[in-house]
Amino acid sequence: MSDKIAVPCNARAQECVKNVMQYLSDITYSQIITGQHTQTMEQEELHYIEAVTGKQPALLGFELLSYSPNINYADTDAECMKEVEKNYGTLKRAWEWAEVKGLITFTWHWFSPLGGRSKSFFAENTDFDAAKAVINGTPENRAFLSDLDVMAGILRPFADKGVPILWRPFHEGDGNWFWWGVKGAETVKRLYRLMYERYTTVHGLHNLIWVWNAPAAECYPGDDVVDVISRDIYSAAHCHTSQRENYDDLIKITSTPKLVLIGETGTLPSAKAIAEEGIGWASYMTWSHEFCTSEKFNTNAVLREMYDSPFAVTKEKLPVLY
Repeated sequence: MSDKIAVPCNARAQECVKNVMQYLSDITYSQIITGQHTQTMEQEELHYIEAVTGKQPALLGFELLSYSPNINYADTDAECMKEVEKNYGTLKRAWEWAEVKGLITFTWHWFSPLGGRSKSFFAENTDFDAAKAVINGTPENRAFLSDLDVMAGILRPFADKGVPILWRPFHEGDGNWFWWGVKGAETVKRLYRLMYERYTTVHGLHNLIWVWNAPAAECYPGDDVVDVISRDIYSAAHCHTSQRENYDDLIKITSTPKLVLIGETGTLPSAKAIAEEGIGWASYMTWSHEFCTSEKFNTNAVLREMYDSPFAVTKEKLPVLY
């Protein structure tokens, strides 16, 4: 791929960011990074993969939902609380993964910064107006920035230790199911750019690799604030392909060549098909629970095929990048 693809959008990016981006650029079209989302201390998905394949994914995803500052414990339900409580303390697992030099990506199901009940990252559970959050000085803006600053404090130690993070904020921002997407394209772009500006200039989080996660061109926040483009793909169970159509659709959002990832998936892609068809997915990340720990979407035989594939990078094959 072009060397320009491996140049971070943040001019002050740490060497660890440059190393990871260069590696992803180098393997694209020939191999794909194996990835798995986890969101509990038990990390049942990681252990399931180890038991079935004898190997580990090169990339682990971690969930930050329980680190949201504005969880409404007074107005919630058992399902929400179970998810929050199971997520408590999981940054410890991220630090353990960093110690063995695995790749890390963070997902943040961000409980609404102001108001809301239960799982208030869902738009239906909050009246928080994201369009007002991008207007300087409004109560929504102050709450939004306050949450940003709290999360910056959580991310700060990773920057201090030189640990690169594939940072995927405002995921699925082209949809209307999360509070950050329900107000439309202009709002989600401004939310993203506000975060980028605050994290790079105010907080100095130069270890972040900025991942945009939506295929709608009208929502794309701009080449100057994006390192990687991605989309979430939940296709039919047991249908393992190169996902060529989804790739071709995604890369239309910008004319500038970018690294390209499958942010989330339920069904494993085919590493062999991706390499043979020359599709530029650099990595994928299977979602948690039954998407990984059952054969409802992927048989164990297919899981083993992926982890044994010469076209796939597992943890055992991953070079030390930081």
